[in-house]
Amino acid sequence: MLDRRIVRWLILLVAIVGWLFPFGMIAPPAWAATIADHPATTVLDRPLLTVDLLQERLRHPIQSDGMSVIDLRRFVIDLRSDNASFRDQFYRLVRSQLQRPGTPIGLDLSNALIQGDFQISQLGLRMPLFGQALSPIFTPAEQAQLQRDRRRLSRLSALSQSLLSTTSETDPQTVSLQITVFRGSVKLTRTRFTQIADFSNTFFLNPLEVQGAQFLQLADWSQTRFSRPASFAGASFSRDARFRSSIFFDRAAFDQAQFQGNVNFQSSEFQSTANFNRATFAQPANFMRVQWLGNADFAQTVWQHEAIFNRSRFSQALFLPDAVFEQAAMFREVQFDRPVNLRGTTILDRADFGYAGFSQGAYLNVPGLRFDSDRAKIVGNPGQIGRVISVPTLQGNENLLRELVRNFRRLEQIADANELEYTRERLRLKELQQQVFGVNLNAASLWQLSHIGFSTQQAIAIVQQRSQQPFRNLTEILALPEIDLATYINVRDHIIAKEGASSSREVFNRISTGLYCLGLSLLLLLSRYGSDFRLVFAVGLLAIAYFGVVFWFIDRWRRLTPKPIVPTVYETVWVVSGFTVLSSWGLTELFRQAEHPWLALASLGVIVVLVPTILLIVLYYRGRYHPQMNVSYFMEEGTLRQLRIVIGRLPIIPRFEDFRKRYLPILWDRRWNWLNYFDFSLNNLMKLGFNDIRLRDTHLPGLITALVWYQWSLGILYIALALWTLSRTIPGLNLLIYFR
Repeated sequence: MLDRRIVRWLILLVAIVGWLFPFGMIAPPAWAATIADHPATTVLDRPLLTVDLLQERLRHPIQSDGMSVIDLRRFVIDLRSDNASFRDQFYRLVRSQLQRPGTPIGLDLSNALIQGDFQISQLGLRMPLFGQALSPIFTPAEQAQLQRDRRRLSRLSALSQSLLSTTSETDPQTVSLQITVFRGSVKLTRTRFTQIADFSNTFFLNPLEVQGAQFLQLADWSQTRFSRPASFAGASFSRDARFRSSIFFDRAAFDQAQFQGNVNFQSSEFQSTANFNRATFAQPANFMRVQWLGNADFAQTVWQHEAIFNRSRFSQALFLPDAVFEQAAMFREVQFDRPVNLRGTTILDRADFGYAGFSQGAYLNVPGLRFDSDRAKIVGNPGQIGRVISVPTLQGNENLLRELVRNFRRLEQIADANELEYTRERLRLKELQQQVFGVNLNAASLWQLSHIGFSTQQAIAIVQQRSQQPFRNLTEILALPEIDLATYINVRDHIIAKEGASSSREVFNRISTGLYCLGLSLLLLLSRYGSDFRLVFAVGLLAIAYFGVVFWFIDRWRRLTPKPIVPTVYETVWVVSGFTVLSSWGLTELFRQAEHPWLALASLGVIVVLVPTILLIVLYYRGRYHPQMNVSYFMEEGTLRQLRIVIGRLPIIPRFEDFRKRYLPILWDRRWNWLNYFDFSLNNLMKLGFNDIRLRDTHLPGLITALVWYQWSLGILYIALALWTLSRTIPGLNLLIYFR
């Protein structure tokens, strides 16, 4: 019995130890730092570097990538203050080897554990930036690289001196600025720095490899120059990382880097591609005044605190797909010269593009952008930010566009909200046009499929597949082995996928969709979907000017024989002048406000010019033979002369005799008579005028009546369009309508 109890207790003890063992494998950060500071407790494959071992490695460098390299890999290098004798000899011996004339020698500290502060300035060659010639130990290529930085700093120094004081006696060439030059390559792959790592004010002439390095304390790379590619891929910065005023002349790789402390890249310069793919920023990241001359890739990055890019410049594309901003993303006063990719980006707080500049061709590409919190919003210059937001397709982005519209309405940026609604309707029109003119994959013949871009083999595969199961969306054809991505991209705008229907029903659906497309197209062309009242006003001016001339022409140009009834030269000059002024004003506004001015003008011509022109041709072809040929067709109510809103009245005189007595024909013998025709056109279209001018109802050709009623009908539609546009563009009224 006693043995069984002992066995049970032993089994229980083993189970508890086995359960606790995995947790013991994950040491807290404080323990990890303690282990790192004591060589006796470090990983067994890292021997302690001694002076004898160091001298041995210095005498026998290895070859790596065609260059001699000092091999100090997998050592524990103790540079703490209590080991000062070794520290001084380490810096002295390594420096003497690295600074030898001739072929540069690299330094490999991969997988090393460096205890204590590490200062790169103790190893490299110190040299002045101004006032002295370069050391003869440098090769011509190295001298060219150093001279490039010298010229740049010389110009900056001279500029700063001239801005501070034009009478200063300080000569920038006499200022003694020192920089540490590292001629050979440096490898710090998976190197662990337990204390401060000081790489500041250093010029690396050869590649730098810092993949997977760990910086447990401050890592200072301020004012460092990287002449060749520099890779910090997978590096971990437990405390602050400083890259202030650094220059990357070649590629810079920070992909999968972990920044646990503050990050400072302020005033740095990336002259080639900068890759921060899948990096994590746990504290504020300062990228202010950074010059990005190459592509900047921040795909799938995680920003747990503020991301500050204020006053930076992106000369090439900025990539932020699938990035997550948990705090504010600041892009104030940033200059974008190329598109910004925000596909699938998540914004949980605020993205501020205030006072940002967008060059021609630069825009914010936001398909799949997510607002995943109530406080998420996008801020930008009113009237500008909405115009630079781009969404390629409506499918899958309807909710995004709705949220963006609500975002700008909450900020009372009505112009930007309307611009996004205009973008949404343009995309909707594109989809509707595809439904009208697109080829249905579930009903198209082999000839139709081949005609739009499919090969014969691909068309046969589509027909066989739809016989088994109809296509529900376009992307399903990519599952066919015969269809490649290039073919899909070429034909996707010409095909649709919907259930087959009878031919008559299909025709009816296409006709109704086509009519809807026509109406939506006119709204987009002539009013930007109710977002531009100046464009609507321009359309009204052109219509008033044209119809005013038409009414004057049919009323004053009656006949040439036997007795001419034609206007005077004076009247003709004034009518032409009035038409020129009104039409020039309208055309100027139309070409300034419309996105496609020529197409808008053509559409307006079809609506306003085509029908009246046909009626005029028929009228003059038939001729006019009726009584009262010497009296105007238009009559004015002569009791009052005042500005009137007559939205409810019809364009013909009333039948009640007492009212008819108040209407008299307009006077042809007055010099200002030509104004009556433009007044009638204004009255008939906008339901607003200075006189109540109407059309007589006796001895009147029916074609003239049809012409007047045609303009009156257009006026009803125009008034509705103008009121709708005003309701969407006046801020107070807009908020009352959309947030009631």
